[in-house]
Amino acid sequence: MTAPIRGVVPPLAIPHKDGKLDTVSLKRHINRMIDAGIHALFVLGSSGEVVFSTSQRRGEILEATQSIVEGRIRVIAGVIDTETDRVIEHIRQAESFGVDAVVATAPFYALQGEAEIYRHFRTLREATDLPLWAYDIPVCVHTKLSNRLLMDLGTQGVLSGVKDSSGDDVAFRWLARANEEAGHPLQLLTGHEVVVDGAYMSGADGAVPGLGNVDPHAYVRMWDAFQAGDWERVRQEQDRLADLMRIVQVSGVQGFGAGIGAFKTALKLLGVFDTNDMPTPVKPLEGENVAWVESVLRQTGMLD
Repeated sequence: MTAPIRGVVPPLAIPHKDGKLDTVSLKRHINRMIDAGIHALFVLGSSGEVVFSTSQRRGEILEATQSIVEGRIRVIAGVIDTETDRVIEHIRQAESFGVDAVVATAPFYALQGEAEIYRHFRTLREATDLPLWAYDIPVCVHTKLSNRLLMDLGTQGVLSGVKDSSGDDVAFRWLARANEEAGHPLQLLTGHEVVVDGAYMSGADGAVPGLGNVDPHAYVRMWDAFQAGDWERVRQEQDRLADLMRIVQVSGVQGFGAGIGAFKTALKLLGVFDTNDMPTPVKPLEGENVAWVESVLRQTGMLD
């Protein structure tokens, strides 16, 4: 499968039970999304708890995912870490599990300038034959990847694509315009669940929606409508998904605990996950927050 990766590529949420990877729930989860028609999986991204996972746990997740997928769709793997040599170690691990591409952020913790970021991605390119994607997520790594950097690395063959979670829709549209003018060297996927329709209109090649763990069918329907040029259907699907995304508006919980916590709670309520357990030190949603997630699922037709 050498065609460019495009379409609906959910960032795989990871089920836990008793502190261990819940492979039974994982199989149910992956098969549900494949049955919905997703086009690929992004494993070990932010939703996939990459920064919470030891190298051993990353390996367990990759091994379990590949054994469940069995080549039915492509798998791209996050190799996210603080600095270049550590990322290369993760690339070697991902290669050993036969993934189809790897995804890396800019270096972080020891914050660096654009010259070092260029060198980082070029060094990663030299270290692997796999397609290399850039993950633009400044809220976590505190560096916004500039359009000039991304286009330079794309036209030079260093990068194959960009997973954009920058929150900067203006920059994304300019990036899509520059990408088209350069002959489309980069595959551009948006990571913003509630503005996928706008990203498609801007020129995105697909989406990496965390909410796609909860309702993959709707994101596939929206993609199919986009491919058919049915923009009214695209809007209708996105409006409903925007309503569904309100599951993250929980009380007294922020960030990862609210977002991924709500996705896992929804998956438990839907009977996909056995638990809504979270990685240490994040606590699972409880009480009124579980009730809130359930109410949104009912309002959007996910539960009877």
